[in-house]
Amino acid sequence: MAFSVLLGKEFETDQAHEGFIEVAESSPFGIDLGITYPATDVDTVMEAAIAAKGTWGKVSVDDRAEVCLEILDRLAANNFEMAHTVMHTTGQSFLMAFQAGGPHALDRALEAVAYAFTEQNRLPDPLMWEKPQGSRDPLVIEKRWIIRPRGVAVLIGVSTFPTWNGYPGIFASLAAGNPVIVKPHPGTILPLALFVRLARGVLTEHGLDANIVQLLVDTPGAPVAKDLVMRPEVGIVDYTGGSAFGSWLEENVTHAEVYTEKAGVNSVILDSADDLGPVFRNLSVSMTMYSGQMCTTPQNLFIPESGITVGGVNVPYDEVAEGFARAVGGLLGDDARAGAILGAIKGTDTLDRIAQATTLGNVLLESREVPSADFPDATIRTPAIIDVDASSDAFGSEMFGPVIFVVRTESTEDSIALARTAAQMSGAITWLAYTTDDDVQEAVIEAAVDAGVSVAFNLIGGLYVNQSAAYSDFHVTGGNAAGNASLTDPAFVARRFVTIGVRIEP
Repeated sequence: MAFSVLLGKEFETDQAHEGFIEVAESSPFGIDLGITYPATDVDTVMEAAIAAKGTWGKVSVDDRAEVCLEILDRLAANNFEMAHTVMHTTGQSFLMAFQAGGPHALDRALEAVAYAFTEQNRLPDPLMWEKPQGSRDPLVIEKRWIIRPRGVAVLIGVSTFPTWNGYPGIFASLAAGNPVIVKPHPGTILPLALFVRLARGVLTEHGLDANIVQLLVDTPGAPVAKDLVMRPEVGIVDYTGGSAFGSWLEENVTHAEVYTEKAGVNSVILDSADDLGPVFRNLSVSMTMYSGQMCTTPQNLFIPESGITVGGVNVPYDEVAEGFARAVGGLLGDDARAGAILGAIKGTDTLDRIAQATTLGNVLLESREVPSADFPDATIRTPAIIDVDASSDAFGSEMFGPVIFVVRTESTEDSIALARTAAQMSGAITWLAYTTDDDVQEAVIEAAVDAGVSVAFNLIGGLYVNQSAAYSDFHVTGGNAAGNASLTDPAFVARRFVTIGVRIEP
């Protein structure tokens, strides 16, 4: 198949380079990738991007959008190859890799193109402006608006969802006329390299400079991201990943527009329900999907120490907590089903966090290794579920990976306050609350708005809090430390270009 053909080969993008570089990319499923990538440097790609900027920026808004749509159409036809690529570099299960790495990522990309197209066409052009002056002739000026790209755009890729998180910024920048340098995460290169090669082919077919899109690969021992983004020619930086580097970008890259999505502490507030069975079924999936390696995965489950009301009857805290742990254990008890839900662990530091978490409280469910019949060397672990008191420091920061904290709180009001504090201090992208009380629901909404977190209520079916739909949901609000940008609102695209006014007196 197309993915297998890539393994153990030099990956050519037909851009200027000096040989090929060995990288730190590996498969969490244990297969040998062995792919090398074009060896180039910041000066080379920047020089080529600057040269491409002049021609791409002068292409009409309509024509740029058409090229973007052609790239997306080619990517859609390539979904199966991309799915295997995403799966074997990120550790996502095949179904998740196919959906999130393909159609869902393309939805977000198309959404970004649509927003960019709309914003660039917002002003009437040309415009005849006239100001009456009484008995004198009116002042008449013809006004035109010319869109100028912001500058060279840089995409710094993430290791877990390279296309879903990468495409929106890439396509928003391209649609606004900016050349893009794609700098993948050093451990997850192939998905974005495939995109670059395909995009360059489309650009060439349209008679355009292929260097409008370029690939720049690095290694953990020789990173280039800081040198790249600090170049004065850079006008836009898109980043998804850890908070430390995201905050560095926000603080230091003052010459460019910086769009970040960073870490967060997502919470579930359990107050009351009609039936705990459907609640636990939904939570057991949303809190374990892709081994908790999603930025939207809930980490903390807040339960009042007095218990919760279920169908008008009080259910004690211990019964609720243990019932949740049993639900997760039951869901993941079958190895084949567990592998399909969990995928594989991306980094060794995640394994260390699982071990660390078990020392932080009472272990309700031990993490276990899951064997895979298809991939014997895959690294698959079920989550550890840890029972902690509200006074614990364990749950206040992100514990990325398959770690779940069940937090004993004083009351539902205390649960809401703790979730809000965690979001304000460490950021959060999603909240999920279960309540049959309208007053509690309003209190949660008020706290969520204050903390800048999107919130969902009483999910018991096939919709999970992890999921956000293009054209319908915003991903990240930009209202707390989890990130300063939102996928995809007008603010995500409007600063990727500037509008130059031209006034001519007839």
